[in-house]
Amino acid sequence: MNKAAVIVAGGKGTRMGAPISKQYLPIGGEPVLMRTLRVFHEVDSSIKLILVIPGADFSYWEALCDQYQFQIPHELVAGGNSRFQSVRNGLDTLTWKEGLVAIHDGVRPFVKKEVIEHSFHEARQSGSGIAVIALKDSIRKLGDDGKSCYQERQDFRLVQTPQTFLLSKIKKAFQVKEIPQFTDDATVYEHQGWQVSLIAGNLENIKITTPEDLAYGEFLLSQGKEK
Repeated sequence: MNKAAVIVAGGKGTRMGAPISKQYLPIGGEPVLMRTLRVFHEVDSSIKLILVIPGADFSYWEALCDQYQFQIPHELVAGGNSRFQSVRNGLDTLTWKEGLVAIHDGVRPFVKKEVIEHSFHEARQSGSGIAVIALKDSIRKLGDDGKSCYQERQDFRLVQTPQTFLLSKIKKAFQVKEIPQFTDDATVYEHQGWQVSLIAGNLENIKITTPEDLAYGEFLLSQGKEK
Protein backbone atom coordinates (compact mmCIF):
# COMPACT_ATOMS: atom_id res chain seq x y z
CA MET A 1 0.00 0.00 0.00
CA ASN A 2 1.24 3.52 -0.82
CA LYS A 3 2.61 5.43 2.17
CA ALA A 4 3.24 9.13 2.64
CA ALA A 5 4.22 11.46 5.46
CA VAL A 6 3.15 15.09 5.59
CA ILE A 7 5.72 16.88 7.76
CA VAL A 8 4.24 20.19 8.88
CA ALA A 9 6.54 23.06 9.83
CA GLY A 10 4.76 26.30 9.07
CA GLY A 11 5.32 28.12 12.36
CA LYS A 12 7.65 31.04 13.00
CA GLY A 13 8.77 29.83 16.43
CA THR A 14 8.39 33.12 18.31
CA ARG A 15 8.71 31.38 21.68
CA MET A 16 12.20 30.20 20.76
CA GLY A 17 13.44 33.80 20.62
CA ALA A 18 15.86 32.93 17.81
CA PRO A 19 16.47 34.95 14.64
CA ILE A 20 15.35 32.01 12.48
CA SER A 21 12.35 29.71 12.80
CA LYS A 22 12.76 26.80 15.20
CA GLN A 23 12.45 24.15 12.48
CA TYR A 24 15.69 25.38 10.89
CA LEU A 25 17.75 25.60 14.07
CA PRO A 26 20.59 23.07 14.34
CA ILE A 27 20.36 20.20 16.77
CA GLY A 28 23.09 17.60 16.89
CA GLY A 29 24.83 19.34 14.02
CA GLU A 30 21.94 19.64 11.57
CA PRO A 31 18.62 21.49 11.29
CA VAL A 32 15.71 20.00 13.23
CA LEU A 33 13.68 19.33 10.06
CA MET A 34 16.42 17.24 8.50
CA ARG A 35 16.48 14.95 11.51
CA THR A 36 12.69 14.61 11.37
CA LEU A 37 12.66 13.76 7.67
CA ARG A 38 15.47 11.25 8.14
CA VAL A 39 13.68 9.16 10.74
CA PHE A 40 10.71 8.61 8.41
CA HIS A 41 13.04 7.80 5.52
CA GLU A 42 14.89 5.27 7.66
CA VAL A 43 11.64 3.55 8.61
CA ASP A 44 10.79 2.99 4.93
CA SER A 45 12.64 4.68 2.08
CA SER A 46 9.55 4.27 -0.13
CA ILE A 47 7.50 6.67 2.05
CA LYS A 48 6.70 9.78 0.02
CA LEU A 49 7.84 12.74 2.10
CA ILE A 50 5.90 16.01 1.85
CA LEU A 51 7.49 18.94 3.69
CA VAL A 52 5.12 21.85 4.33
CA ILE A 53 6.88 25.12 5.12
CA PRO A 54 6.13 28.78 4.38
CA GLY A 55 6.49 29.48 0.67
CA ALA A 56 8.80 32.39 1.46
CA ASP A 57 11.25 29.92 3.06
CA PHE A 58 11.75 27.67 0.03
CA SER A 59 15.01 29.30 -1.09
CA TYR A 60 16.36 29.32 2.46
CA TRP A 61 15.53 25.63 2.91
CA GLU A 62 17.12 24.70 -0.40
CA ALA A 63 20.27 26.59 0.64
CA LEU A 64 20.31 24.64 3.92
CA CYS A 65 20.02 21.36 2.00
CA ASP A 66 23.03 22.38 -0.06
CA GLN A 67 24.98 23.48 2.98
CA TYR A 68 24.36 20.22 4.87
CA GLN A 69 24.43 18.03 1.74
CA PHE A 70 20.96 16.75 2.62
CA GLN A 71 19.81 14.45 -0.16
CA ILE A 72 16.78 12.58 1.19
CA PRO A 73 14.05 12.98 -1.49
CA HIS A 74 11.11 15.15 -0.45
CA GLU A 75 8.56 17.50 -1.99
CA LEU A 76 8.16 21.10 -0.80
CA VAL A 77 4.64 22.47 -0.34
CA ALA A 78 3.70 25.97 0.75
CA GLY A 79 1.88 26.15 4.07
CA GLY A 80 -1.32 28.05 4.80
CA ASN A 81 -2.39 30.55 7.44
CA SER A 82 -3.09 27.81 10.00
CA ARG A 83 -1.95 24.28 10.71
CA PHE A 84 -5.25 22.97 9.33
CA GLN A 85 -4.65 24.76 6.03
CA SER A 86 -1.03 23.62 5.88
CA VAL A 87 -2.00 19.98 6.40
CA ARG A 88 -4.71 20.27 3.76
CA ASN A 89 -2.20 21.74 1.30
CA GLY A 90 0.07 18.78 1.94
CA LEU A 91 -2.72 16.24 1.53
CA ASP A 92 -3.82 17.88 -1.73
CA THR A 93 -0.52 16.93 -3.36
CA LEU A 94 -1.29 13.22 -2.93
CA THR A 95 -3.22 11.98 -5.95
CA TRP A 96 -3.47 8.32 -4.92
CA LYS A 97 -6.97 6.96 -4.39
CA GLU A 98 -5.77 4.53 -1.75
CA GLY A 99 -2.92 4.65 0.71
CA LEU A 100 -1.79 5.64 4.18
CA VAL A 101 -0.54 9.03 5.31
CA ALA A 102 1.20 10.03 8.53
CA ILE A 103 0.86 13.67 9.58
CA HIS A 104 3.73 14.77 11.81
CA ASP A 105 4.99 17.94 13.46
CA GLY A 106 8.28 18.92 11.85
CA VAL A 107 9.69 19.93 15.23
CA ARG A 108 9.25 16.45 16.73
CA PRO A 109 12.54 14.90 15.56
CA PHE A 110 12.76 12.28 18.30
CA VAL A 111 9.81 10.08 17.40
CA LYS A 112 10.86 6.45 17.56
CA LYS A 113 10.83 4.35 14.43
CA GLU A 114 8.63 1.70 16.05
CA VAL A 115 6.00 4.36 16.81
CA ILE A 116 5.89 5.35 13.14
CA GLU A 117 5.66 1.70 12.09
CA HIS A 118 2.90 1.02 14.63
CA SER A 119 0.92 4.06 13.50
CA PHE A 120 0.94 2.87 9.88
CA HIS A 121 -0.05 -0.65 10.94
CA GLU A 122 -2.93 0.56 13.11
CA ALA A 123 -4.19 2.96 10.45
CA ARG A 124 -4.26 0.17 7.91
CA GLN A 125 -6.27 -1.99 10.31
CA SER A 126 -8.70 0.53 11.78
CA GLY A 127 -8.43 3.74 9.74
CA SER A 128 -6.28 5.75 12.15
CA GLY A 129 -3.31 5.44 14.48
CA ILE A 130 -2.76 8.34 16.90
CA ALA A 131 0.37 8.46 19.08
CA VAL A 132 -0.33 9.30 22.74
CA ILE A 133 1.42 8.98 26.10
CA ALA A 134 0.10 8.59 29.64
CA LEU A 135 0.22 11.43 32.16
CA LYS A 136 2.69 11.22 35.04
CA ASP A 137 1.40 14.11 37.14
CA SER A 138 -1.88 14.58 38.95
CA ILE A 139 -4.29 16.91 37.16
CA ARG A 140 -7.12 19.19 38.19
CA LYS A 141 -9.93 20.74 36.16
CA LEU A 142 -10.59 24.46 36.53
CA GLY A 143 -14.20 25.67 36.57
CA ASP A 144 -15.59 29.02 35.45
CA ASP A 145 -15.83 30.04 39.11
CA GLY A 146 -12.08 29.56 39.59
CA LYS A 147 -12.51 26.43 41.69
CA SER A 148 -10.79 23.20 40.72
CA CYS A 149 -11.57 19.53 41.04
CA TYR A 150 -9.46 16.39 40.91
CA GLN A 151 -9.42 14.30 37.72
CA GLU A 152 -8.38 10.68 37.30
CA ARG A 153 -5.19 10.95 35.30
CA GLN A 154 -5.57 7.41 33.96
CA ASP A 155 -8.60 8.68 32.04
CA PHE A 156 -6.46 11.11 29.98
CA ARG A 157 -3.66 10.95 27.45
CA LEU A 158 -1.25 13.52 26.01
CA VAL A 159 -1.49 13.57 22.23
CA GLN A 160 1.59 13.54 20.01
CA THR A 161 2.26 12.96 16.34
CA PRO A 162 2.44 11.05 14.06
CA GLN A 163 -1.26 10.84 13.49
CA THR A 164 -1.69 8.35 10.67
CA PHE A 165 -4.80 7.68 8.60
CA LEU A 166 -6.25 5.96 5.59
CA LEU A 167 -5.64 8.55 2.90
CA SER A 168 -9.17 8.47 1.47
CA LYS A 169 -10.75 9.13 4.86
CA ILE A 170 -8.47 11.92 6.05
CA LYS A 171 -8.66 13.72 2.70
CA LYS A 172 -12.45 13.64 2.97
CA ALA A 173 -12.25 14.89 6.55
CA PHE A 174 -10.14 17.90 5.52
CA GLN A 175 -12.66 19.03 2.92
CA VAL A 176 -14.77 20.72 5.62
CA LYS A 177 -14.56 24.33 6.77
CA GLU A 178 -12.01 24.92 9.51
CA ILE A 179 -13.43 25.45 13.02
CA PRO A 180 -11.69 26.31 16.35
CA GLN A 181 -12.34 22.80 17.69
CA PHE A 182 -9.81 21.38 15.21
CA THR A 183 -6.84 21.25 17.56
CA ASP A 184 -5.10 18.46 15.66
CA ASP A 185 -5.69 16.04 12.80
CA ALA A 186 -7.51 13.53 15.01
CA THR A 187 -10.20 16.10 15.83
CA VAL A 188 -10.70 16.77 12.11
CA TYR A 189 -11.10 13.01 11.57
CA GLU A 190 -13.51 12.68 14.50
CA HIS A 191 -15.65 15.50 13.08
CA GLN A 192 -16.81 13.00 10.46
CA GLY A 193 -18.18 10.76 13.21
CA TRP A 194 -15.28 8.31 13.06
CA GLN A 195 -13.58 6.96 16.18
CA VAL A 196 -9.80 7.32 16.39
CA SER A 197 -7.49 4.50 17.47
CA LEU A 198 -4.70 5.29 19.92
CA ILE A 199 -1.21 3.83 19.97
CA ALA A 200 1.64 4.22 22.45
CA GLY A 201 3.95 7.12 21.66
CA ASN A 202 7.38 7.73 23.21
CA LEU A 203 8.28 10.18 25.96
CA GLU A 204 11.29 11.53 24.04
CA ASN A 205 9.01 12.65 21.20
CA ILE A 206 8.96 16.25 22.42
CA LYS A 207 7.81 19.21 20.38
CA ILE A 208 10.75 21.60 20.22
CA THR A 209 9.24 24.99 21.01
CA THR A 210 11.47 26.74 23.55
CA PRO A 211 15.23 27.02 24.19
CA GLU A 212 14.77 24.53 27.04
CA ASP A 213 13.36 22.00 24.57
CA LEU A 214 16.36 22.50 22.31
CA ALA A 215 18.73 21.93 25.22
CA TYR A 216 16.85 18.79 26.24
CA GLY A 217 17.04 17.56 22.64
CA GLU A 218 20.81 18.00 22.67
CA PHE A 219 20.89 16.00 25.93
CA LEU A 220 18.89 13.16 24.33
CA LEU A 221 21.35 13.07 21.45
CA SER A 222 24.32 13.00 23.83
CA GLN A 223 22.79 10.03 25.65
CA GLY A 224 21.87 8.18 22.46
CA LYS A 225 18.21 8.09 23.57
CA GLU A 226 16.77 9.49 20.35
CA LYS A 227 16.71 6.07 18.63
